[in-house]
Amino acid sequence: MKVEPIRDRELLARIKRYLSDTNKRNHLMFLTGIHCGFRISDILKLQVKHVKGWDIRLFEEKTKKYRSVRMTKELKREMRDYIHGKSDEEYLFKSRKGINQPISRKRAYEILRELADDFELEQIGTHTLRKTYGYMHYKKFNNVATIMTALNHTNQRETMIYLGIEQEELDKQQGKIDW
Repeated sequence: MKVEPIRDRELLARIKRYLSDTNKRNHLMFLTGIHCGFRISDILKLQVKHVKGWDIRLFEEKTKKYRSVRMTKELKREMRDYIHGKSDEEYLFKSRKGINQPISRKRAYEILRELADDFELEQIGTHTLRKTYGYMHYKKFNNVATIMTALNHTNQRETMIYLGIEQEELDKQQGKIDW
């Protein structure tokens, strides 16, 4: 199954409100993904010490490249409240299993699938958070080169396909055919 970004801003707002009201950990995981564009493997290994300033700095597991992302005001506010009183070594997205262990990638997927069921979404997976970040960034700033760099892609076409922009444009054009 090919996962897609969440393209609707109002839907994103509803999901954020729901998560904020029901589960702070899952809310923050969701926010981190859609505001920073990290892969889920990198999000899950974040500890309190990684988010104390305005920037989240890490070496990406997949690319082994260093990446620094400035938190948005919304993410920083939520992060500050969430980490209050926690030790630097504590994982942000702790599992109930073990002592100071992050949730698994499988559990992160299950959380997102539960959201998909609650909000009647299809084609949702752990990559949805990263794709949503890229899609929303592209729609707001219309700069494929910048988002290509942020996602560590090697070319613009790869980025456009990854975000589903090409298919979206094709679908729009197809809907205008009247010959």
